[in-house]
Formats: sequence, structure tokens, C-alpha cells
Amino acid sequence: MKIATINVNGIREAVERGFLDWLAGQDADVVCVQNLKAKSFELDDSILYPEGYEGYFLDAEEDGFSGVGLYCRKIPKAIMYGLGFPQCDNEGRFLQADYDRFSIASFLMPDGSDPTAKQDFMSQYQDYLGKMARKRREYIICGTWHVAHKTIDLANWADNQTTPGFKPEERAWMDQVFGPIGFIDTFREVNRDAGEYTWWPALDQHQPRSRQEGWRLDYQLVGPNLRRNVVDAWIDRDATFSEYAPLIVEYDLEL
Repeated sequence: MKIATINVNGIREAVERGFLDWLAGQDADVVCVQNLKAKSFELDDSILYPEGYEGYFLDAEEDGFSGVGLYCRKIPKAIMYGLGFPQCDNEGRFLQADYDRFSIASFLMPDGSDPTAKQDFMSQYQDYLGKMARKRREYIICGTWHVAHKTIDLANWADNQTTPGFKPEERAWMDQVFGPIGFIDTFREVNRDAGEYTWWPALDQHQPRSRQEGWRLDYQLVGPNLRRNVVDAWIDRDATFSEYAPLIVEYDLEL
């Protein structure tokens, strides 16, 4: 099974830059998208239902803001919209597809432009992650977490210790997610290299993405029971329809 996750940073703009062509060439079972910045009813059928996929979306209440989606080759048993707390659900930040053996979620953390709002979200989301970890069902949570966890996960880390996305309290929160709560960072299961980033400060389709300027803000998380099912993981730096790069993980699993 192959899962891709990508923060499109505006779905219509990403389509203009080649997102649908990229999607058609991936042969992915599920593609998780975040930061749509559009209401799903505003989108063309070519975006809602690309060939070979069923699209599912959770819109933010505010126009031009947030929103997440899932493109699924196999129709899920159920779709869960949101997590039950207003900051998440009203801002369109969590969408989950349930299959027989596991669930796959598309997730978007607040970016930290409002630090208090991000901390409030993280507190409530941590409670939910703890509940997920205690369930018998397995989860694959994909998306932009807006936190670079370790110094290896961003360039110029020494100059960014008070920057949103690398603050000590944010990194400590991720320590809890990957520690006592028990989730696994699938990318780091198979790739320990430095210079592996998913976001760069500015989109320039004509410049190679520098290993000296990026941040790794996007993750696919699984519980410990799926650790052994992670086969491979990579970042598609050649996809330039967003200032974020797709993170792709292959699992020894079937939908």
C-alpha cells in the first residue's frame, strides 16, 4: 500500500501548477491533502473526483482557509469528519477514512501564527491521540504538523529556536507523541539522513529546493504495531506545485 500526503497550500493554485498530473502518475492507494483554501462545492469535478479516485473533503467555515481531503482508490467503510472539538472541526483540520484493518487520516495542525490557538489545539489533540493509541484499531495519520521535531529536521536550527514550528514547547509536545503516547515517525524508521525537508519558505518552480533552507513539517504516523509494516519512505522534491513537497510511504499492508 502506498500513501502520499501533501499540503497543497491552495488546491486550485496547485492544480494550475500540475497537481492533477502529479496525482495521475503516483499509483498511490490514498493521497491525503491539506490546506485546500477552498470550499469543496466550489471545485470542479476534475478536482473532486480525479480518474481512479473518490474524493472526500472537510471544509473550513472561513473562506479561503485550511480544509483537508482524502483521495481514495478503494471506497472506505466509513468517513469520520473532524474530532469533536470546535477548533479542529470548524477549521477543517481532520478527516479520517476507515477500512477493515486500519484508518487513514488527513491532518493539518495550526501553523503557529497565533501561538495561543496552536497551543490550545495541541492540548486537545494530544488528549485525542492518547485515546487513539489505546484503541485496538490501527491508525495512519498523515499531514502537516507544523513542527520540526529534531535539529536534523530543519536547516539553520540554531537561529530558529524561537520560531513557530521549532519552539521548545512544540518540540516537547512532539516528544510526547513519539514517546509516552507511542506513535512512530514512519519516515525516520527508514531514513535518518539530514537535509530531508518537506517545506521551503518560498515557492520557486525554477530553482532546485535547497537542503540548506528547508523544514520537515509533514509526517505519517503509525502505532507501534505497524512499525514493521513500513517498507520505504521518501520526499518528492521534484513536485513543485506547492511550497510543500509530498511525503510518500510504502507499507506492507493491503486496504
